[in-house]
Amino acid sequence: MMRLTPDWIGWLATAMFLVSYSCKDQGKLRRVQALAAVLWVVYGSILHAVPIVVANLLVAGVALYSSLIGSAAGKRQAGKLPEAGLSRVSAPDLSRISSPYS
Repeated sequence: MMRLTPDWIGWLATAMFLVSYSCKDQGKLRRVQALAAVLWVVYGSILHAVPIVVANLLVAGVALYSSLIGSAAGKRQAGKLPEAGLSRVSAPDLSRISSPYS
């Protein structure tokens, strides 16, 4: 039977990052990247590699945060969440501007 070593966690994390690039949905991409970063945190912890742990905690945090922000923005655009105090701005009326091409 093949023995699981810490290297397998690193290879799995690498595979997860590669899989994330096939995601069409930005939210899913960021969640997969966050999962891969968590695997890197586990890998770095086993190796006592503080730079790997810190860097990937930051990556996981940013990926999850941007995934949640993107999800909330999408729901807001779909009318499922309130605008959070922001007003809609209409497009400017450009019909009265002269153009050298007209």
